[in-house]
Amino acid sequence: QVQLVESGGGLVQPGGSLTLSCVASGFAFSTFAMKWYRQPPGKERELVASISSDGGYTWYGNSVKGRFTISRNNAESTHYLQMNSLKPEDTAVYYCKAERYPSNYWGQGTRVTVSS
Repeated sequence: QVQLVESGGGLVQPGGSLTLSCVASGFAFSTFAMKWYRQPPGKERELVASISSDGGYTWYGNSVKGRFTISRNNAESTHYLQMNSLKPEDTAVYYCKAERYPSNYWGQGTRVTVSS
C-alpha cells in the first residue's frame, strides 16, 4: 500500500521557519523524483520544489528560491522542505508527490499558515 505522509505544518510568524517532512512507504522511494506542491486558499496548486531520485538535482519556483531547501534521505524514505524567511503569501496546504513515469503518488497535505 503506497503512502506519503506529510508533517511539520502549523502556524508561524512572518520571518519564521518550518521544516516539512514526507515519509514514504509501499514503493521504491529511492527511484522516484520527489516534489513539493502547495495550494494557497482559493488558488490552484503550484509546484514549489523538486529533487531527483538521487538528490543530485533540485529545482525551485521563483517565489521560494533562496528561502526554501528541498532534500531527501533515501535510507529513511523521507524527504524534506526547509522553509525560511516565511511570508504571508506562503500560506497554503503543502503536498508531497512522488513521480516516476507512469506512476504518481500524492500525500494528504499539511497546512502552513504564516501570520502575525
